[in-house]
Formats: sequence, C-alpha cells, structure tokens
Amino acid sequence: MATPIVEFKNVNKFFGDFQALKNINFALDQGKFYSLLGPSGSGKTTILRTIAGFTSPTSGTVLFQGQPQNNIPANKRKVNTIFQNYALFPHLNVFDNVAFGLSIRHVPKDEIETRVMDNLKLVHLQDLANREINELSGGQQQRVAIARAIINEPVLLLLDEPLSALDKKLRQDMQYELRELQQRLGITFVFVTHDQEEALALSDEIFVMDAGEILQNGTPVDIYDEPINHFVADFIGESNIVKGTMIKDYEVEFVGKRFECADAGMKPNEPVEVVLRPEDLDVTTPEKGKLVVQVDSQLFRGDHFEVVAYDADHNEWLIHSTNPVEEDKDIGLFFEPEDIHVMRFNEKEADFDARLETYEGE
Repeated sequence: MATPIVEFKNVNKFFGDFQALKNINFALDQGKFYSLLGPSGSGKTTILRTIAGFTSPTSGTVLFQGQPQNNIPANKRKVNTIFQNYALFPHLNVFDNVAFGLSIRHVPKDEIETRVMDNLKLVHLQDLANREINELSGGQQQRVAIARAIINEPVLLLLDEPLSALDKKLRQDMQYELRELQQRLGITFVFVTHDQEEALALSDEIFVMDAGEILQNGTPVDIYDEPINHFVADFIGESNIVKGTMIKDYEVEFVGKRFECADAGMKPNEPVEVVLRPEDLDVTTPEKGKLVVQVDSQLFRGDHFEVVAYDADHNEWLIHSTNPVEEDKDIGLFFEPEDIHVMRFNEKEADFDARLETYEGE
C-alpha cells in the first residue's frame, strides 16, 4: 500500500482555552482532490494551516510522505497555498508574479522563461503575460495564483476558499477548470470551502467538519446519499428530516405510518431520524401517495418548482417538482424504499461504516 501523502494522527490544536481541532485522524492519498467542508469556525482552515506549517499542533503528529512534520517550517515543505485573496504582488505583472518563486531561487533566466510560459498555457493566460495585475478580472487573477503555485512543482496544493470572491457564473466555470487542472497535473489538492455544492462538484473525497471534529468523510455520493447524522444531512444539500422509529430491519415508521426501507442493523423499535431528499419526492394524487400533504407555497427555480407543504402532524416538507401545484390543495407524495435514509442518534462514523458493511453484505 502506498504511503499517504499527508497523515494526521490524534491531532489537537488549542488557541488559549479554545480547542480548534479535536483528535483529528485522516490520511490523504496522492493525486486526489479532497475538500474540507464545514461552516465558519469548524476547523477546516486550521487543518489547512497545519498541513502548510503555518500552525503547529498542540498535540499529535502530522506526517508528510511518512515523515513527521511537526517541527518542519513552512518554507521547507513541498506544499503551496492559494489564499482567498490570492496574495498576488500588485507591482509585478503576470509573468513576474508567476516567475517570482523561481527568481528567488536563482533559476536560470531561459528556464524561467520556458516554465512560466508553460504554466501560463496551463491556465490559459499565455497571451496576458505582460498584463498588470490590476488590469485582470477576478477569474484571471485566480489563474495567476494557480500558475504561481504550481510552477514550483509542489506535491500538494492547498486552496483556502479561492472561489468565494467570484460571481456565481465565474465560480462555476472555475470549478471545471480547477478539476481539469488537478486531474491533468496529478497533484493532490486540499480545498477548503463552506459551499456544499462546490465540494460535491469538485471532490474525490469530502471531510465534513463541525466544531473542530470530522463528522464524516467519503465520496460526494456517499456523503449525500448516506449522511451519518442530522448535521451532515442538513448541511449537505436540502433535506426533509423527521423523527421516526425503526420497527425492524428494512421497516421504519414515521408520520404515523410504516414504510419499507433499505436500512438495517438497528435495535427493534429504536428512535431514529428519517431523511427524504426533495428531489426524491414525486408529486401525485392523494390517493396514490404514500404521504398526503397540503401545499403551502411554491417558488419557480428555473428547472423546477420548489414546493413547501405540511402533513397532518405539521411537519414541513420541501418538494422539487417539474410541474406547478395548486396552493392550499392536498397532494400525494410517492417515494421508493431506497429513497428513505434512516439515521441513528449520536452514531459515530466507525459504527455507521461497520453497520453499513454488515447489511450490505447480506
């Protein structure tokens, strides 16, 4: 098995009495795109700064390609960071910004010329080499920051919310470019974001964080389809979450009815939470629906109508429908057993994974 490019072992970080990281353990493989996803204050930027060497752990060990890094300064690590504000030099043009790292290492001028232009071609800026930084758009400035970061051939590239200052259309365009660039270069990317759509679109693997802890990690599909708890289900995408009871394996009760589901491995009659995604709810007549709800309001979102409705127990239901519905009218909601996701209260990720393996192997 290949040695992880980065590994955290029981890492804790305190700032005074505040614990920013709580017993963090993970391993990152070469050549993948990882996202650290969570709200402000969740600890994701502290992990990034710890990898870069700008912050030292209070306890625990950080390994880089199998070697301890706790006492290695930032300038000795094969890591480059792209910051939220890009940190470009306003007095230097595009070419000189990208060349800066090579210049201070006294790389020969002809080699600098070749490498800078090669890297500008990678980010589609070869025609803007002599342009001043203040003459560039936000997206072009970000490309300069990327070229400057990758020209030193880092093994690992850290990105601290680099898309947050861009407008929505440009941010989406840059997502495609970042992903394509990472796959072409084969460099490990670690991307910090609070935008769940961004993390889902870009990542090979996501680490969902809150209050200094990693709550769940996995592929975007795993995180979205199998959230481990209420926070993850609510933070990743839109969710309908209601309380229920796991009657037995593959049978759950919620809103006063029993339904076949795809979950197992829980105690009989165990209290649980039930997740149904808005896009998994099909609108039908009340007679054909598994649930009957009354429409409260709807908004047109371009590719779908976003419907808010309530059941007889006053639970709110968010529904994505391709067709409009009548307000104040009853509608039926139809869904398949595999659309229902059941979550235990306070389940840890290791227990969740073990339970999932048990019933998937049946």
